[in-house]
Amino acid sequence: MSNPKEKFESKKLPMMPIRDVVIFPYMMTPFVVGRESSVRALEEALASDKKIFLATQHDASIDEPKAGDIFQVGTIVNIVQSLKLPDGNIKVLVEGIERGKILQVVETEGYLQATVRVARYATETTAPIEAGMQRVTGLFEQYVKLCQSLNYETMIAAVRMEDPAKLTDTIAANLQLAIEEKQGLLEIFDPAERLSRIGDVLDVEIEKLNMDRTIQSRVKRQMEKAQKEYYLNEKIKAIQKELGRGEKSEFDELKKKVESAGMPPEVREKAIQELKKLEAMPPMSAESTVSRNYLDWLLAVPWKKRSKEIRNITRAEKTLNEDHYGLEKIKERILEFLAVRQLVKNPKGSILCFVGPPGVGKTSLGMSIAKATGRKFVRMSLGGVRDEAEIRGHRRTYIGALPGQIIQMMKKAGTKNPVFMLDEVDKMSMDFRGDPSAALLEVLDPEQNFMFVDHYLDVEYDLSQVFFIATANVIHTVPPALQDRMEVLRLHGYTEPEKVEIAKQFLVKKQMAQAGLTEKNVQFSDDTIRKIIRGYTREAGVRNLEREIGNICRKIARKVVKEGADFSAAIQPEKLGDWLGVLKFRDTLAHEKSEVGLVTGLAWTEVGGSILSTEASAVDGKGKLTLTGQLGDVMQESAQAAMSYIRSRAARLGLPRDFYRNLDIHVHVPEGAIPKDGPSAGITIATALASALSKIPVRRDIAMTGEITLRGKVLPIGGLKEKLLAAHRAGLFEVILPQENEKDVAEVPENLRTAMKLHFVDNMDQVLAVALEGPLPQMPSEAETMAPIATPPAPEIPTARQ
Repeated sequence: MSNPKEKFESKKLPMMPIRDVVIFPYMMTPFVVGRESSVRALEEALASDKKIFLATQHDASIDEPKAGDIFQVGTIVNIVQSLKLPDGNIKVLVEGIERGKILQVVETEGYLQATVRVARYATETTAPIEAGMQRVTGLFEQYVKLCQSLNYETMIAAVRMEDPAKLTDTIAANLQLAIEEKQGLLEIFDPAERLSRIGDVLDVEIEKLNMDRTIQSRVKRQMEKAQKEYYLNEKIKAIQKELGRGEKSEFDELKKKVESAGMPPEVREKAIQELKKLEAMPPMSAESTVSRNYLDWLLAVPWKKRSKEIRNITRAEKTLNEDHYGLEKIKERILEFLAVRQLVKNPKGSILCFVGPPGVGKTSLGMSIAKATGRKFVRMSLGGVRDEAEIRGHRRTYIGALPGQIIQMMKKAGTKNPVFMLDEVDKMSMDFRGDPSAALLEVLDPEQNFMFVDHYLDVEYDLSQVFFIATANVIHTVPPALQDRMEVLRLHGYTEPEKVEIAKQFLVKKQMAQAGLTEKNVQFSDDTIRKIIRGYTREAGVRNLEREIGNICRKIARKVVKEGADFSAAIQPEKLGDWLGVLKFRDTLAHEKSEVGLVTGLAWTEVGGSILSTEASAVDGKGKLTLTGQLGDVMQESAQAAMSYIRSRAARLGLPRDFYRNLDIHVHVPEGAIPKDGPSAGITIATALASALSKIPVRRDIAMTGEITLRGKVLPIGGLKEKLLAAHRAGLFEVILPQENEKDVAEVPENLRTAMKLHFVDNMDQVLAVALEGPLPQMPSEAETMAPIATPPAPEIPTARQ
């Protein structure tokens, strides 16, 4: 049965499907018509009574909707105004009249025509209706106050009416609802039912707006609740969808990266927790930036990626030989390491320390090891580092905090098993910010570095598969605890034949390539290279040799540019002065004459070995001993010990017992601007004193090194190979050495051993027998030897500085 207050009527009207909008009765709405069928329906309506039926599409993306693609309830509207635009579209202004339900839709002459049933209700204004209208009006006033997009005065004036049907439609038209919800209100024909439904909708929308305001207020105070966070997240997702970013958020991408990074369980759990914190933070806050940077670092460090290691020993040996000449002991150690890698499934990372003077190839050797093993190579310079945070990083509480260089270099390598070079490990220092060498103890300990903790990451990181190589010029400045964690391999200076081969195989080719020359432009003979080594360089390595060769190549390049590509020059030894200028070093010291009180000693320096001339002179005086040449405390003590020995052997030297009372003795070591120290000049000073007092010249073709005791014993010294190389470079082929150093000669290259004559001695008498040109006076009788010797006062020993 039908409601007696309800009246039905059917009409045939042109029909126009509309998108993304629901038009209510009494609602004035402008929109643009562009579809061909819609334009024809509009023209048909304009040609008759200007009435047309508008119904909303289910899916706005369909351009040519059928009857099933359109909601069944729409609105009959009156076309108030129409304007044809230049692009062919028509802009119309319509006013809603009444609801209608589609009974039938047919396509006629290119447009849709609908048979619409109209239901009209006669609503009596009863007490419940009035109460409902007051409730809805009050709720709408609250809604308008909370909704910033609606003008309060305009809306309140618009809803001051007594017709419940018109009131509900006016309110529904101005509510910010989804299309489906608005369509649901349109489909309610009964005003009383619609009034009740509008009240319920307003209650929900007011609650949402209040919630929105509460959330915004709590965000400012950083006191969000979980219930509000859900709504905020949904709102953000909706905004991202409107911006075309899709449903997949940045946090989803980060979570996938965390899951696929191969992190240990503890690290992955911490990363997930940090990601959850980041999601809850306001995007523009400072804490959000810190948290995001932390996650980026966690994802950037290699957790599982590793280089595929080359374990072919033959190939590795070939690579090492191609890149470096000599260094056999170092190469053997690398090949042993690779052999162990083949036999052991999960070996621990090796930690080597290359110690040697500058220019002998420590850093380039590390690069060759990486190349031979197929690993990535990273280098960290420790020279001048004095802050522990350089190794371990800063904690995240500091502004601008970053991980330490260890983690940064691992990120740069991109794999968890690179060759990691710690260059200049002997040049670290410490201050109030901490001791970086102490921080390295964990890094370079195979028993600890699998759980290395950087202050910034604050999680354990495995360094056990890293091949660490440290380099140093000297080892005594490296803390003992750090030395104990490394296998020290010494790279001594090169001999002259080795330098010649290095120059021929590597340096000449490299400098010719850098200067743009070919082999036809310039030729270096072995004699030429040898003369460059002797006359223009004096070093343990080959850096200066490379510079001098490069200097010649640049001069040749200039001539090639001037005279043409066919220019060629063969560099002859006798013509080197034309290319490099005058000789920088004397050829040898062996051709100078022997002199009284002048002895050639040998010294060790950070850049290799060097010769150290020592002079002694005795003049009339009152027993004063003078030491000059910037001698250190240990060297001055050696001079005192040498003087005491000479006094105890006065009779053996043909001197009166009290010779020192009437003589002033001056010992000087030239190159006074250079500080000198150490005990190994003891026999050198004693020989100079013996020569100066006995007036017997010292052989100038012989060098010596050794520590002396009061009883004339000769004690062993260090840096043997470097000192022998220095003697060889200076043209001295006979050297006096302590007997206990005979075992160390095995480390000296064979060509150097065969080229030099080595005298091993136990006591000072043997030294003098070899070093002095003439024989000493005859030994005194036993009675003279055993006669008591008066003990004079100790001579004054001032220290002179140049």
